[in-house]
Amino acid sequence: MLDNVDGTAFNHEQGNRARKLFAAVVLAALDDAIADDKKYGNGPEQIARWARSRDGREVLSCAGIDPNERVVKGLMDFVGKGVRTSVALSREESERRHAAEAAEAA
Repeated sequence: MLDNVDGTAFNHEQGNRARKLFAAVVLAALDDAIADDKKYGNGPEQIARWARSRDGREVLSCAGIDPNERVVKGLMDFVGKGVRTSVALSREESERRHAAEAAEAA
């Protein structure tokens, strides 16, 4: 019985690690699209093409993201803003965005 629980916990952890790995691939694709947007001006179209492709849908699914059209629009909007993923995920950027939203609301 204990071996079965250990095996299930191990498989669950392996699944979480794989999901995080695929999420990192999605973040790298976003960074590449942002770089393309700055260089060529076609970043949102590039990420949309990738997300709608067979490989893109597979990577998004493996990352735990439903590859629907709403997600594609969100990815395009994110790339259009031009903020790198490392910056967007940082605490300072989050605090700055919240402060800007609070100032707008007031």
